[in-house]
Amino acid sequence: MRILLIEDEAALAHPLREHLEADFHIVEWFTTLDEAQSAIRTMEYDIVLLDLHLPDGDGLTFLSKLRDRNVRTPIIILTARDKVSDRIDGLNRGADDYVIKPFDLDEVKARIHTVCRRSADEVAQTVRLRDLTVCISDHRIERAGKPVRLTAKEWSVFEALFRRKTKIVPKASLEAAVYAFGEELESNALEAHISRLRAKLGKDLIVTHRGIGYMLSP
Repeated sequence: MRILLIEDEAALAHPLREHLEADFHIVEWFTTLDEAQSAIRTMEYDIVLLDLHLPDGDGLTFLSKLRDRNVRTPIIILTARDKVSDRIDGLNRGADDYVIKPFDLDEVKARIHTVCRRSADEVAQTVRLRDLTVCISDHRIERAGKPVRLTAKEWSVFEALFRRKTKIVPKASLEAAVYAFGEELESNALEAHISRLRAKLGKDLIVTHRGIGYMLSP
């Protein structure tokens, strides 16, 4: 998953980012609402982790504006505000969950998986794809009954293709699924990941549409 983390406390953001990246997620971290606003206009995210007290504004106002623009990306609030009234206000404004600081890293990870399952039940289930058994929520793939091990970046490419099923995914979108916002792109890196995925999952599973992008074979 591609996660947008909006948090100005480095002591919280660093370990959370590392914990989620170890679970095969791409995490883009910003410390201000202005930076996050620019990112969310440019990139497509699977979930947003939102602090409420930020240097350039209030997270609840940011949340309300996103929902007013019909941005349906799941949002989990991360905050020290622990009053019941604060939680009700956040949920009423469109938050999908509310986690109180200080929090356990595994709890945040579990909340992310739960929220994403609610918003996209079809990818949380175990799905058969040719000789593959795929469970996106558990980051698990078996081929002919045997586990297949993917790197974090290979998984990100596969997940981006899988979520869009038999639609063509533009090359730029797949590159965005692999590389963090603003990170310099290595030449032919995406093609190398596609090649390794074909070797592990089946040479004709991923179809190339030259000059456009890639898709899973119908």
